[in-house]
Amino acid sequence: MAHYLFNLVKGDAANGPALHELAAGFLGVSMWGVDADEAHGDALAPGDQILIYLGAPERVFIGRAELASAVHEWTPSEAQAYPGDSARGVLLAQVEEWNPPVSMRTVLARISPSETAKADFQAGVVRITADEYETALAVATGR
Repeated sequence: MAHYLFNLVKGDAANGPALHELAAGFLGVSMWGVDADEAHGDALAPGDQILIYLGAPERVFIGRAELASAVHEWTPSEAQAYPGDSARGVLLAQVEEWNPPVSMRTVLARISPSETAKADFQAGVVRITADEYETALAVATGR
């Protein structure tokens, strides 16, 4: 089992709904689009643990999920249900939305500094450590 951060940034919602609304739509149907050229896209596997992150300017985690599928082209029924424009992606299970969201600043303050521990990412799928994942979960649940 691996741990990833799914990063949604302003460019993903340039002329549409706000980032949080866009992410809520994806989580509501338990689906997340993954573009063909996405880093780590082909490594995603059922059982992997995911943090959902809204990048700048929000910089907050809004939930978590478990992958229920590997990346695949949407079936016709999945494509019809998916509210985004990606032609492929993953199915999600055990989706939890966090209200209030968890600030990346709070999470970063509780983990050991590393090359990957930062608030802004270029990629939509970012591999993270188990410790980074567990720290975000602990902050979200008030532990």
